[in-house]
Amino acid sequence: MAEPAQEHEPVRVPDHDLNDLVATVTRLVAESRKQSDTLARLIDEAAAEHPTGLPGVSGPADANTSAGPGAPHEGPTSIFILALDGKAYDEELTALTRWVHHLLIPVYGREISTSRPWCRQWQEHPEAVARLHALWLAWQQLTDIEAGLAGPQTWHRDHLDPTLIQLRAPDGPFGACTTSAARPHHRLLAAPDVDLVA
Repeated sequence: MAEPAQEHEPVRVPDHDLNDLVATVTRLVAESRKQSDTLARLIDEAAAEHPTGLPGVSGPADANTSAGPGAPHEGPTSIFILALDGKAYDEELTALTRWVHHLLIPVYGREISTSRPWCRQWQEHPEAVARLHALWLAWQQLTDIEAGLAGPQTWHRDHLDPTLIQLRAPDGPFGACTTSAARPHHRLLAAPDVDLVA
């Protein structure tokens, strides 16, 4: 004989689970506000250091004021840090360092291990400087309000994840550096010798 069909009651969440959920949401909102405050502070500091914009970055008006083909070009021709030198490079590296230390590492640093090395002296690794600078440029563009609602997700998927995979790979630029936070270590890997054919 079949059992009579029972009416299903709605799923009820115990009060203690709701309290845990409220506490978790409250904590996440507080952390989000703290990160927003940090981001606002970084933006204010960057704006104070560079009131006319980032060094080496020409605005749209500057790009259209060229005297034409063949005219001598004044100022940097690239915003990429490896194309800068002297004071412009130093200023850009200082701003990049502030972003890496105050936003990137605290939020995305994760644990240091043999499978995910890191180097506290990352500024001395040219590949790390190049990759982190490119990541920072993309962050500036894709977290801007004009990037739209999907901008941050695009930054995570297309820029952050691939960059961290390359930088923190066991055979990446930090492969000979720190593999344990308790034992800081720094060593630059030698670049391969290249015979140039004339």
